[in-house]
Amino acid sequence: MVNVFKLGYAEFGTKDISALTNYYSEVMGFTLIEQADNGKSYLSSGVDHHNIVVTPSDSSQLNKIGWQIGGELSLKEVSQQLKEHGISSELKTDAEPGISQLLELQDPGGTILNLYSDIKTPAPGFKESGIVPNKLGHIAIGVKNAKQTVDFYKQVLGFWETDKIGDIATFLTCNSDHHTLNVLQSKSTIMHHIAFELRSFEHHKDSSDKLAKQKIPVLWGPSRHTAGHNIAAYHHDPDQHYIELFSDLDVYIPELDCMDPRPWHETLPLKPRVWEELSYWGTNFDQDLIGIVMKEEETIK
Repeated sequence: MVNVFKLGYAEFGTKDISALTNYYSEVMGFTLIEQADNGKSYLSSGVDHHNIVVTPSDSSQLNKIGWQIGGELSLKEVSQQLKEHGISSELKTDAEPGISQLLELQDPGGTILNLYSDIKTPAPGFKESGIVPNKLGHIAIGVKNAKQTVDFYKQVLGFWETDKIGDIATFLTCNSDHHTLNVLQSKSTIMHHIAFELRSFEHHKDSSDKLAKQKIPVLWGPSRHTAGHNIAAYHHDPDQHYIELFSDLDVYIPELDCMDPRPWHETLPLKPRVWEELSYWGTNFDQDLIGIVMKEEETIK
């Protein structure tokens, strides 16, 4: 089995590369590492060479997701394992700055993935201006074949399933974070949202103030989710993608198949389960978040 252990980066196509690059560098507080001859911008939250890539495009969409892998398998051996599961992949050399080799493939839902072992260091460190999140935390994707896609991440890439929201969303993780990926049943392939980890509830307050100064409204939250128990708030980037800022996410212990105890857990130990509500604090997600996002994205497609 492939040993994915970290969500590394997301690449977005954009009609306005200047606006999206400025959003991540000035609002989010990422460091612009370099701009390639083809117009791509590579930005780092602080620890990796890059966590966000933006590239010129005729449309605005998620292009690909980068996942870092560990273990003793070489990328060629990983490619062979994927082939045994009926999945084709392409080994690329120097395809991305900071990454000497990567495997490119497509998951069953249609999302392009890059698998890589190493990324260039040293990283730039954290900036002192902007929101400055700790890291890229997770991505939520909508697909037509949610069960097949979830099975792929679990059976081929070694993810664990941690929770569900009814029959709408499945939460998956490749490490100790409650989730690094959400898979939602959708009528088309979409990105539901991308999420970045904050340090604390106080950081949420500061972030909301900084968004307000940039005239970027908070669309929902802060509120506490059920699955993952994280405090979360959402806003739009310049391309109208939903951006989640979160803190206090549950810690998953795969050996015990439960979440690390937190004061607000209603049962101990808290095992993966199906949640019916999406907010402990009463916010109607079906109206305010999930339903609206899905309708908007499917209309666009």
